[in-house]
Amino acid sequence: MRLVTMNIIRHAVAILVLPVALSGQARPAFEVASIRPSPPDRTEVAIGVRITGAQLRISQWPLKEYLAMAYRVRPQQITGPDSLSTVYDIAATIPAGVPQDTIPEMLQTLFADRFQMKAHLEKKQFPVYALEVGKEGLKIKEATLDPGAAAAPAATNVQASGGNNGITLDGGDGSSFVLANNRVEVRRMTMERFTGLATRFLDRPVVDFTGLTGRYDLTLDIAPEDYTAMMVRAAVSQGIRLPPQALQAMNLGSLNPLKAGMERAGFRLEARDAPLDLLVVESIAKAPSEN
Repeated sequence: MRLVTMNIIRHAVAILVLPVALSGQARPAFEVASIRPSPPDRTEVAIGVRITGAQLRISQWPLKEYLAMAYRVRPQQITGPDSLSTVYDIAATIPAGVPQDTIPEMLQTLFADRFQMKAHLEKKQFPVYALEVGKEGLKIKEATLDPGAAAAPAATNVQASGGNNGITLDGGDGSSFVLANNRVEVRRMTMERFTGLATRFLDRPVVDFTGLTGRYDLTLDIAPEDYTAMMVRAAVSQGIRLPPQALQAMNLGSLNPLKAGMERAGFRLEARDAPLDLLVVESIAKAPSEN
C-alpha cells in the first residue's frame, strides 16, 4: 500500500503546481540544473514541490511524471520506453526575470539537452469522463476568498502525504484535495485542477468542459468498495504491478464512482470520446549527461 500511495501523491502534486498552459512562446531554459537518481533508501511518504525565489526542487519523481508536467498531459497520455519509470531528483535555478509559469517549457529544454530526448505531440481519441455543468445549473456556490491568502505567496510549496488511511494534497494556496474515509473532500479548487486529480483514481481521464474559472468546495461520499477500487486504479494506471486479488477490487467498484456525487452538486460526469494530446517519446538516453 505504501508504494501505491507514494506513486499516487507523486502524480497528483504535478497537477497542483503549474496548471496554466503557454503557447506560441520561445522555449526558455534553466540557468543551471542538477539531475540525479533518487536515493533508493528513502522511507518518507511525503512528497512536495518547492519553488522559492529562483530555486526549484522536486524529488522522487519518475521521468514520466516530469514529462507530464513539462508537456501538460496526464501520464496515461505518454508512450515511450520502460526507462521513463526511472526516478530522479531535480534541483534547478530559474533565470532572473523569467516567470514560474514557464517551468514546463524549461523542463522540455532540460530533457532535450540532457537526455537527448526526441518526442512529439499528436492528437488521439481517448475515452474520457466529460465534466459539464448540469442542465439545472450548479447547486454549490463559488468558494469565498480567504483574506489571509489574498496576497500572492513568496514561495510555491505544494505538499502531499498519505498512508493506509488516505491521501492529503495541499496546494499551498488555500486549495486542498483529500481522499480518505470513503470520501473526497475538495476545498477552494478550480474544476481544471479537480479533474486533473480525479483522473488519477478513475479508469479514464476526466476532462473539464464546464468553462468555470472560480474555485469551489466539494464533498463527495463514496462507497467503501469504490474507495478501494479508486486506489487500485490509480496504482494500475501508473504501471504498478499488483497481485491478482488486489486487481479484483476494481471489478467490485463502480466505473464512475464520482458521478452521483457530482450530480448532487449540479454537474454532469458522462463517458464519451474526446481528442487529447498524446506525447510520443521516440528516443531518450538511459541516463542524463553531465552539467
